[in-house]
Amino acid sequence: MNRTLKIALGSIAVGIVVLGLKTLAWQVTGSVALLSDALESTVNVATALAALVAIRIAQRPADQSHPYGHHKAEFLSAVLEGVMIIVAALLILEEAFHGIMAPRPLDAPLEGLLINVAASAVNAAWCWVLLSQGRRLKSPALVADGKHLLSDVVTSGGVIVGVLLAIVTGYAILDPILAAVVAVNILWSGWKVMTASLGGLMDEAVPDDMLTAIRSTISDQAHGAIEAHDLRTRHAGSMTFIDFHLVVDGETSVSEAHAICDRIEAALKNRLDDAQITIHVEPEHKAKHSGVLVL
Repeated sequence: MNRTLKIALGSIAVGIVVLGLKTLAWQVTGSVALLSDALESTVNVATALAALVAIRIAQRPADQSHPYGHHKAEFLSAVLEGVMIIVAALLILEEAFHGIMAPRPLDAPLEGLLINVAASAVNAAWCWVLLSQGRRLKSPALVADGKHLLSDVVTSGGVIVGVLLAIVTGYAILDPILAAVVAVNILWSGWKVMTASLGGLMDEAVPDDMLTAIRSTISDQAHGAIEAHDLRTRHAGSMTFIDFHLVVDGETSVSEAHAICDRIEAALKNRLDDAQITIHVEPEHKAKHSGVLVL
């Protein structure tokens, strides 16, 4: 089992532990705000399961039905996660509304808060693992899961502060009001996760800094050619897809043109861990005098 799958399995285990702790904190106190925190944790478990399935699918090799591989499965998982975050936020808003209409004092609030703090500490530690390893492994599913968990950590901190205020001031209505604020923050988090993932599904180009590096590599390694134009890029999971047209002199032999392409491909793959490169070789009269000019 590779590292990405191990981390995805770890997310499920951590999510179940945190869900249990936060549910216990809610049951001890009866706090609507702590209930909202627990509801978000149910989403953490569900999305961790979705991420695991998506990662397993994404790692399947290309086949006759999917000649470009299954990498986009991770983006679908991230979109699903965004949808589930939004559903959780709507459920929290419903609970907050009932709490505002009929506020009630909290039971054993300090004990419940200590349990919630323990759960948040576990979440914070695992959030760091997901974000750092997800970026290193170029896994959109792990990064999306990490960003969701980060929002959970932040909102949990706000919940703890808000419940403390409700205890100190004696205003029980602060508890459901805080839950509503948490729900709005979760809605925003879900929207950001969805939009980022949709960019991948829509074949969004690589970031500007990566595109600059690709252009520079082509220019440095394409000596013997005239120019490279119509450069296109996209990413899907850990894979980066690059294609462009390479213009060579009419006197260049097929073997020489092939050697230039091999040199460019090797340099690009050395710079990008997972890259699939397609180069269309064209004669001199196809030059556009634009794009990547060869040094």
